[in-house]
Amino acid sequence: MSALSPPFPLLSPSRLAPLLRLPSFVRLPGTPTASHTPGALLRAAALELSVLVAHLALYPTGLAAERPADEADTAGPSAPASPRLPLAPLPPVVLLHGFADNRSVFVLLRRALLRDADGTARRRTVVSLNYSPLTCDIRAAAELLGRHVEEVRRRTGADRVDVVGHSLGGLIARYHVQRLGGDAAVRTLVTLGTPHSGTRVARPADVHPIVRQMRPGSPVIEELGRPAPGCRTRFVAVRSDLDQIMVPTSTARLDHPDLRVENVLVTGIGHLALPVHPTVTSLVREALAAPAGQGADTRAYEAPGAPESAGGTVA
Repeated sequence: MSALSPPFPLLSPSRLAPLLRLPSFVRLPGTPTASHTPGALLRAAALELSVLVAHLALYPTGLAAERPADEADTAGPSAPASPRLPLAPLPPVVLLHGFADNRSVFVLLRRALLRDADGTARRRTVVSLNYSPLTCDIRAAAELLGRHVEEVRRRTGADRVDVVGHSLGGLIARYHVQRLGGDAAVRTLVTLGTPHSGTRVARPADVHPIVRQMRPGSPVIEELGRPAPGCRTRFVAVRSDLDQIMVPTSTARLDHPDLRVENVLVTGIGHLALPVHPTVTSLVREALAAPAGQGADTRAYEAPGAPESAGGTVA
């Protein structure tokens, strides 16, 4: 049975897939953003609700810590039997969830990373790290991530890993890379809806110490703004124009003079949809397939069925 199967009819793939195909497309910075019609806003809200219901159903499956495997995870026995040209080994991928969440948020992204763009299985290590919702310090969580990265490197023999962080997970990973020397072990860091400049959402949530660390001007945000000369990690910061958790939405953009960053704007989806939307999963897969030395580029991505912008182009 699929993880999105009944008894929750709303979660069936046939119901969820049309929503996931609408209405998102990706723009590089500097291109004009189309205004949202009421229909597009309604579809985005419906998608957020569907993702929320699906995630609540899957949440218990991610409560337990992931069991380490002796070998790289694969997409299963469907790998082609015919010989293929040898491929350069792919770095292991570490997935890091957001605030009060767990590894279940990455069920679709994990599946996508275990396959090539054409759907064929690919041998690759993909692991998730759960940190406690009671964690009160981004710095402590970053140290935990560092130990986990070293364990993954030890088990796989890899020199470096890639990291994908959703929301708070991206901020934890960035702190590990910038402030704790993690750039020696992290090749590429992809952040999805991460408050790089701090978010002003839900002031009552300040009762939790780690939420206060995500506020603009907090000591952690100020630390991340300090110089980081020679940082070896490549960053890809994905943000959405309808992200209601990032206030303002531009806070998920990463701007730092010492960092090699590609900022990508996804239009028409919300915060919860970022780890599951096909456009974003394809973008993450492509970002992690890029050569280690590649910096920001000028590519654009278009999702099937995306509307044209006011200028008549999708970029």
